[in-house]
Amino acid sequence: MPAIQKFDSRDQRTALGASTVAFTVCFAAWTIFAIIGIRIREELGLSETEFGLLVGTPILTGSLIRVALGIWTDRYGGRVVFVATMLAAAAATFILTYAHTYPQMLLAAFGVGIAGGSFAVGVAYVSRWFPPERQGVALGIFGAGNVGSAVTKLLAPLVLVAWGWQAVAEIWAAALVVMAVIFWFTTKDDPVLVERRRTGVKPKSAWLELEPLKNVQVWRFSLYYFFVFGAFVALALWLPQYLVAVYGLDIRTAGVIAACFSIPASLFRAYGGHLSDVYGARRVLYWTFFVSVIATFILAYPPADYAVRTVAGPITFHIEMGLVGFTVTVFILGFFMALGKAAVYKHIPVYYPAHVGAVGGLVGMIGGLGGFVLPILFGVLLDLTGLWTSCFMALFLLVSAALLWMHVSVRQMERRAAGNALEVLPPFPEMQGMPQPEKVSSAEGAVLRDWHPEDPSFWAAKGRRIARRNLWLSIPALLLSFAIWQVWSVVVAKLPLVGFTFTTDQLFWLAALPGISGATFRIFYSFMVPIFGGRLWTTLTTWSLIIPALGIGYAVQNPDTPYIVFLLLALLCGFGGGNFASSMSNISFFFPRSEKGNALALNAGLGNLGVSVVQFVVPLVITAGIFGWFGGDPVMTKGTAGEAPLWLQNAGFFFVPFIAISAFASWFGMNDIASAKASFAEQAVIFQRRHNWIMCWLYTGTFGSFIGYSAGFPLLTKTLFPDVNALQFAFLGPLVGALSRSATGWLADRYGGARVTFWVFVLMMIGAGGVLWFIATKDQPGAFLGFFISFLVLFFATGVGNASTFQMIPAIMGREMTRLMPDAAPETRRLQAEKESAAITGFTSAIAAFGAFFIPMGYGLSIRFAGGAEAALWAFLIFYVSCLVLTWVAYTRKGGLLHDIERGKRNTAGKAAAAE
Repeated sequence: MPAIQKFDSRDQRTALGASTVAFTVCFAAWTIFAIIGIRIREELGLSETEFGLLVGTPILTGSLIRVALGIWTDRYGGRVVFVATMLAAAAATFILTYAHTYPQMLLAAFGVGIAGGSFAVGVAYVSRWFPPERQGVALGIFGAGNVGSAVTKLLAPLVLVAWGWQAVAEIWAAALVVMAVIFWFTTKDDPVLVERRRTGVKPKSAWLELEPLKNVQVWRFSLYYFFVFGAFVALALWLPQYLVAVYGLDIRTAGVIAACFSIPASLFRAYGGHLSDVYGARRVLYWTFFVSVIATFILAYPPADYAVRTVAGPITFHIEMGLVGFTVTVFILGFFMALGKAAVYKHIPVYYPAHVGAVGGLVGMIGGLGGFVLPILFGVLLDLTGLWTSCFMALFLLVSAALLWMHVSVRQMERRAAGNALEVLPPFPEMQGMPQPEKVSSAEGAVLRDWHPEDPSFWAAKGRRIARRNLWLSIPALLLSFAIWQVWSVVVAKLPLVGFTFTTDQLFWLAALPGISGATFRIFYSFMVPIFGGRLWTTLTTWSLIIPALGIGYAVQNPDTPYIVFLLLALLCGFGGGNFASSMSNISFFFPRSEKGNALALNAGLGNLGVSVVQFVVPLVITAGIFGWFGGDPVMTKGTAGEAPLWLQNAGFFFVPFIAISAFASWFGMNDIASAKASFAEQAVIFQRRHNWIMCWLYTGTFGSFIGYSAGFPLLTKTLFPDVNALQFAFLGPLVGALSRSATGWLADRYGGARVTFWVFVLMMIGAGGVLWFIATKDQPGAFLGFFISFLVLFFATGVGNASTFQMIPAIMGREMTRLMPDAAPETRRLQAEKESAAITGFTSAIAAFGAFFIPMGYGLSIRFAGGAEAALWAFLIFYVSCLVLTWVAYTRKGGLLHDIERGKRNTAGKAAAAE
């Protein structure tokens, strides 16, 4: 950081004051739906779920955008980003007045959420104006802008009653514009940005800005903020109805008492910053968590009647917190939450001075998500337990976990600092002077700093053992990822049976959306392992699968759940699809070239089995109440044998324990490789290679077909053959495709990947033609059998093609390097070919995954506009013809890039066979 003393203190005060006022205005706009949403609910007749989603959407989007805004602030400066944020939020707030339908309201609410991202901008901007010893107070003052929520609650009702909710949106939008203009003309660029311009230093790339996020410490700070800020937002929304329901208060009195929590939780944040500067942020956090544990435990205790048997007879008494005690306790809780919010953000500029925007953005995002997730959790717990105090029970567990994690981390840090002085001490004082026990060396650490898989002696001694352990932990994680990615392919076929009235087109969209989100995630996931490390990234991405798994389990139990909720859950299932790219990238670093192909084939092929697992297991588990009362009640459905119970929620709940086990196993059993580093810029050269785009086209024909047919086959079969229970057979297709991928890699090694791929597309054309033939004769006997066999042919061909196309990529780039780098040494060309091959492999897998969206979507559109699926299948057949022609022209014809290599390989194999 530049020397702060060069800048006038007036500039510092102006930057802090303007940022605090701007954040107050943004926070007021961010929470605008807390007031106007009530009137909107009345006008549109929204259900409780729809109203909750409307109010929560700005909170969600304002949280998610914080990471991006924080990175942009680090790169371009807080002044311009803050102004742009306010203007964008103003435009969305003003457009809100033109919304007349519920989807339009949700879209506008999505834009209004931009205002919530201003927190990450302000933290990065303000911290650059102050030295470390004053940043706590400065950030505490800035964070007091949370009081903007109270401003909205006080002023918005007056405007709403006088002129309507549209006037509230217009005035709040105008306030954002005015504040943006004032901020621009009264503040200056921060010292870091000025110094960067003076010296001509370019900002770091966005990928390097994300590098600190691989530290577990950042995620620990995020958990702290999830409680002190996320729980603050959640309780601010939850307390009014809690007070009305528990204590029988009217809404005005409940609002005043709720203010006893929200006002101190905002205003005392500045005091928390002062305490953090004077006494240390860690000490403030200790007091925050310690007092919060006590407060939430007291608040969590439910009303209870006790009977104690004595010699004189039973003595009964009643325990319940009164209104006065409740008010005092929530005031204390809010006060310490305010101190904790300041203490968390005191840590960030101290530990990560060059990455305040990225780290502060992530911590703020996780905290903001608490404001979205926790109210939903409170409602779920209330439904499950019937106890209003269950919300405080959840908070007690949350803050206890935060306190425990912090204390354990601090103790570990102290032990590392003390070093040998602590190691020589015995476990108990009484053991001093006794013989020391023999120490056994621990196993290799989580980070492998000396990794040479190409060294035969190293590989034989310990490399193979470590690599195989990571592979066998990666496979179940990837299998679960594919299962969650494709769970909708089974669920959508059962939704009509449990009371949902979605159209066929809507059902196909639910089956298709995980494909497009999963493919999009793959583009980003491809580059995450070198940034975060394979162990941490695998753990985080595996845990992320719990979100859609639990969401599906709860959503399908209520037929009134809005369609948009299902769309959101379908998109979140894309987490599973994205994991393939990072999983393949991670495993590739562990194995030598001689075993890399087999390892990747096992990881991908057995991971693909998740598609078969979900289509085989889910139809079984939804017929039994395997979770008892905790899993919810079944729905009685009509079948050929009469009515039968159906627990469709088990389609999501079943995978939750396995996800947790796999995530824990990944964290405690996998390793990071310190040398596995590669920048995005180094890999971005592949976008200039034409063969990258050709292989994207071909791999979409193989893997895109595999995953697309897996997603769309059950619903397509149900639509075309309604009398057939498609779920009994659906798992066989993906099973055949996954096994053929694992078992036929030798074909490409022996005959050449391009030649095998050519014949794969011939076989796929035959399979697609067979499907079209039997659809045309679907009313004839045996039509379904022919239809099913034709699809099995397609699945088998896609599996073989998945392996052969991946085999082509290193061969292509090895040949291309001779042309692209004619003057380079052979070893240099080989290393460059390996680097580009790895990048192309990840990128093609991302593009091909869009097949999981386009194939089911193609079925839906074809049925909607052409009255049947034939038009979509004809389009797929034409696509396979184009793949066949492209493979021949570019690679297998005489003069093609791989013709001489693969013909020579075949001739060599033939001579060797003859010699034997």
